[in-house]
Amino acid sequence: MILVHIDGDFGAAGGQGAGGIDPLSLQALAAARTLDDTVIAVVAGDRELTAAASEELLGHGATGIQVAIHPGLVDYAPQATARVLALLVDQVKPQAVLAAGTARGNEVMAHLSAMLNLPLATDCTQIAIGSDRSEVTRARWGGNLLEEALVHAPILLATTLPHAYPVSPSASDGQVSTWTPELPEADLGVRVVDRVLPTGAVGVGLTEAKVIVSGGRGVGSAEAFAPLEELADLLGGTVGCSRVVTSAGWRPHAEQVGQTGTKVAPDLYIACGISGATQHLAGCKSSKTLVAINTDRDAPIMQVADYVIVDDLHAVLPELIKAIRQ
Repeated sequence: MILVHIDGDFGAAGGQGAGGIDPLSLQALAAARTLDDTVIAVVAGDRELTAAASEELLGHGATGIQVAIHPGLVDYAPQATARVLALLVDQVKPQAVLAAGTARGNEVMAHLSAMLNLPLATDCTQIAIGSDRSEVTRARWGGNLLEEALVHAPILLATTLPHAYPVSPSASDGQVSTWTPELPEADLGVRVVDRVLPTGAVGVGLTEAKVIVSGGRGVGSAEAFAPLEELADLLGGTVGCSRVVTSAGWRPHAEQVGQTGTKVAPDLYIACGISGATQHLAGCKSSKTLVAINTDRDAPIMQVADYVIVDDLHAVLPELIKAIRQ
């Protein structure tokens, strides 16, 4: 049996299913399916899971769903969520507990690791479970190095590297079980009490976008992102950026692609004026098609792009926009 922590916006910000299940959690389910036939999805919230959310989990490999309902789980509460997993581990003795390798998933699993006094393997691309020793391949140094490691533990705790496991439907007629965990007050010390969205935050997010038009230092200013926004709108996508852009205050951090931002896997990634530092490439390397526009033909990103345009982005983008409109 494998337990999989399911992340998503399940609380007071709009209720179960308002934000929906994090797509990366479905990838963790896909990873679990390669390890065992019994995969239990674990959801921690303050109310019952919607029928649509249950159907989605059962349709992506879960053979059962455990829903822990507690008023303290009204929104993201990492330590309390880890306690829910720890209680289930004690009850069902799984072979492994998995979660998506996101900031939230890694945080929950780190708490679980401390509670169970077991090691945690993060950002795994391959997993093989043994009785007291498991083998994992995990991404290190921003994905530039793959480490093969042995994890000596009776239960494997691991997170999956975003986009390492493709999601594939696998229908199940599993049951949904709800219960109320006993949570110590100390576990509820860290929780979300409010959400403030960036001004004008509308449209598709980076993780769901099929097309991303991303800008770097070469864009030149906040105002110069207007053509990137127009191109993204024409292609039904969204705008991304590099770390130096957010550091300069040109774009919000929510749009940053990279090791310290969001890791993405769109069908099309257009990098405009981005040199391609290791940290940025770690965030966009899973793109199916990468187009780089840069005046420097020797920029690192030009070496990994599928298509390159050696020219000034301020000259290229208006022509590209004109062609698309035609």
